[in-house]
Amino acid sequence: MTTIRTLTRPEVRTPSTTKKWPIVMGFLAPALLLYFVFVLWPIIQAMHYSVYHWNGLEPLTDFVGFNNFTKAFGDPVFRSALYHNFIILGLSLALQLPFALFLAVMLDQNLKGRALMRMLFFAPYVLSEVVTAVVWRQIFRPSGAIDAVISGVSSHDFQGLWLANPKIVLYSLFFVITWKYFGFHMMIMLAGLQQIPDELQEAAAIDGASSWQAFRCITLPLLAPAIRVSVFLSMIGSIQLFDVVWVLTGGGPINASNTMATYMYDWGFERHHIGYANAVSVIVFGLSLLVALAYQRWALRRDVEGSLTAMGA
Repeated sequence: MTTIRTLTRPEVRTPSTTKKWPIVMGFLAPALLLYFVFVLWPIIQAMHYSVYHWNGLEPLTDFVGFNNFTKAFGDPVFRSALYHNFIILGLSLALQLPFALFLAVMLDQNLKGRALMRMLFFAPYVLSEVVTAVVWRQIFRPSGAIDAVISGVSSHDFQGLWLANPKIVLYSLFFVITWKYFGFHMMIMLAGLQQIPDELQEAAAIDGASSWQAFRCITLPLLAPAIRVSVFLSMIGSIQLFDVVWVLTGGGPINASNTMATYMYDWGFERHHIGYANAVSVIVFGLSLLVALAYQRWALRRDVEGSLTAMGA
């Protein structure tokens, strides 16, 4: 009689979840410590200082509660600064991003020298905000490069007062912001375009779709995640705009180019009202947080779920 032996697979012991936690926390602890020290703690401190009337030197004794916040929203200069932030935000969404999308679509074609053009368009983003502002301040100065070009074309002396006229200074700032950041958004959208399979365009062409129909029905929906990332970054950048504005105009003339960040800097470091400046910083943080939460709720979650569904398929 033949004996049949059943071979059993040796039991593999996996470490329990409770044993994994010390290892996981050991790896996470340095990052969490840095995050707490450099991100969470400054936010907590700003919220703490925002309820005091404080010059940054004396002890925190003059508790004013929410008076700093009511003072900010009651100040017409702060309200105009908030309005300027939203003007730049609206112009960015309406003009800068469509321009970046147009260039991305053009440079996604098989063109000669497209690598050079991509580099040239992206180069302004590499420059620091301070260098950008200093260069454009010289270009915008009276009898500067722009005035010289216009004078040469129109054959008479022209002075635009681009940074001194309260009616146009904000749009001059927006032009500089667009010049600096459109290449960054162009590269985001160009990366999204390169992820779209060519077979879809070929299938649309075989079915008789025009170039515009293929772009509207295929390219634009598939490019939506990249566009949403650009929209989110543009909104956050517009709310927190500071460097270019402060170096170019300092918020002037007569507060015509003030933003919330320049208003905060003026009250905190020029007038030494640190408590009030912290209240303004909390307002800026709150607006940025609302935008980030809205993006996570309605955009990021859908993009992540869509990518996981595609991977599962």
